[in-house]
Amino acid sequence: MLHSCSGAAYMCSLLHVLHMKRRISVAKKTHTSQIEIIPCKICGDKSSGIHYGVITCEGCKGFFRRSQQSNAAYSCPRQKNCLIDRTSRNRCQHCRLQKCLAVGMSRDAVKFGRMSKKQRDSLYAEVQKHRLQQQQRDHQQQPGEAEPLTPSYGLSANGLTELHDDLSGYMDGHTPDGSKPDSAVSSFYLDIQPSPDQSGLDINGIKPEPICDFAPGSGFFPYCSFTNGETSPTVSMAELEHLAQNISKSHMETCQYLREELQQMTWQAFLQEEVESYQSKPREVMWQLCAIKITEAIQYVVEFAKRIDGFMELCQNDQIVLLKAGSLEVVFVRMCRAFDSQNNTVYFDGKYAGPDVFKSLGCDDLISSVFEFGKNLCSMHLSEDEIALFSAFVLMSADRSWLQEKVKVEKLQQKIQLALQHVLQKNHREDGILTKLICKVSTLRALCSRHTEKLTAFKAIYPDIVRAHFPPLYKELFGSDFEQSMPVDG
Repeated sequence: MLHSCSGAAYMCSLLHVLHMKRRISVAKKTHTSQIEIIPCKICGDKSSGIHYGVITCEGCKGFFRRSQQSNAAYSCPRQKNCLIDRTSRNRCQHCRLQKCLAVGMSRDAVKFGRMSKKQRDSLYAEVQKHRLQQQQRDHQQQPGEAEPLTPSYGLSANGLTELHDDLSGYMDGHTPDGSKPDSAVSSFYLDIQPSPDQSGLDINGIKPEPICDFAPGSGFFPYCSFTNGETSPTVSMAELEHLAQNISKSHMETCQYLREELQQMTWQAFLQEEVESYQSKPREVMWQLCAIKITEAIQYVVEFAKRIDGFMELCQNDQIVLLKAGSLEVVFVRMCRAFDSQNNTVYFDGKYAGPDVFKSLGCDDLISSVFEFGKNLCSMHLSEDEIALFSAFVLMSADRSWLQEKVKVEKLQQKIQLALQHVLQKNHREDGILTKLICKVSTLRALCSRHTEKLTAFKAIYPDIVRAHFPPLYKELFGSDFEQSMPVDG
């Protein structure tokens, strides 16, 4: 549904992704690119050089610069020992800044001049160590294994404003690390390895009682179409509880912002002059900005999917099919966390924005529908557990085209729906709320279909902008150029 090309061409692209061998471009190494082999000392993301005396990524560089410009006094809502890594770096500004300072970032570092010989030797040794480690990983990687997904931008806790640091790089046709995009390597990267941080819950040895029967005739799934014709297996309450906890934990670990932080920022709405600034942006610039924001959110959805019990056991084709078809739907579900229904605004680019902020896109009907969906879902007052399980249910839709192991996906979706119903009952939600949630699926699909229509119309007018400046992952998910370039048998 997300593609306008023929089904055969779409399937060819999926098979191409499955069997595509990893390509590594060989280029002359500059001093900076040699340093970039060392990951960011703050969050572990891909570094872009030495900034304020420390090797960091663009996101942490921008975060530190803003913290110094504003002399911000951040506070930690927890125990002042938050883990700072690529997926969690935006959750606590206080701990992120403390880590920046602890590893030696300083405004004065830019004044120190050239490195001493000792510093150069130490840096050279570290580069060599990481290069050796990378060579070992490359040697161990199997042919055809996909590249790991890494974010294009760091997402700052005060509004994803790293984008403004790097937008000019996109407009020049470069990726954020300064290199030209590789069309073959840009194809929907999935790290097909189990996530290192699974839920840790162990249900081995738990007695299977009581039992829930979710056979097709049991009434649990009035809105699901089962094609296998077999009686589905039974699931214990302990297994449902385990799955619910796993999905909730995966959700919380892969949210861009904590709900409490978003609620504290609802008063930060765009001023009228700021709204007018967005409205005056050229259409192609605003489209590009939104494409980047959507891509950032989707990267978190990919991480969410990988952590769900059962997802990594699906065949690689089906993992890709589910993510290509459902990732934007999950972004829309998650949007309700960042929606202020009182003011009809959503968190975007650092502040809360109303529909008028997006006027220059030329998609008023789509924007209106997205806001209406956000308002309706927000009115259901879903807990984080309920959002997590509904997101997983949406993602594991067994009716997607091109699934190779449909029965396996069906059974996983059935378990997730049972876990969702279990949590709704445990939370004493009103009767009928599960039905209301499942009915939202058709609305989500209509929104995504309309998004594809708008993108197709935009691409017809600005094909070069889309081809050269939109994020590769966004183009792979929603564009048809890639599929149409593939040969079709028969």
